[in-house]
Amino acid sequence: MRVLEVFLVFLRLGLTSFGGPVAHLGYFRAEFVTRRAWLGEAAYADLVALAGFLPGPASSQVGLSVGLLRAGWPGLLAAWAGFTLPSAALMTALALGLTRLGDPGQAGWLTGLKLAAVAVVAQAVAGLWASL
Repeated sequence: MRVLEVFLVFLRLGLTSFGGPVAHLGYFRAEFVTRRAWLGEAAYADLVALAGFLPGPASSQVGLSVGLLRAGWPGLLAAWAGFTLPSAALMTALALGLTRLGDPGQAGWLTGLKLAAVAVVAQAVAGLWASL
């Protein structure tokens, strides 16, 4: 049951979270420390610090670690699938459809996404700064 819970929580985050690893860390803190209390503030800070020393995106490492802590190895796989597969599918679809949209450098919607991503990252950094 915990594996399904982990998958569904990470799937929701995978479908709604954007902005890159720093923003993801902010979303994870809000979800797993504040909202669900799966981890305490100190344990979350330790995970983020450890992930900072390892190669690769810290948010992926923290997410997989949360899944592992919550539901063991199946939870780790559920966290990966729930969080990673939606963005992989979206990026694949976008890449396949991008040629039909014209020059992406001139697309207003892309500029809007960039501005939104900056705001999301700034909010995540502010939240992490206060707690870590």
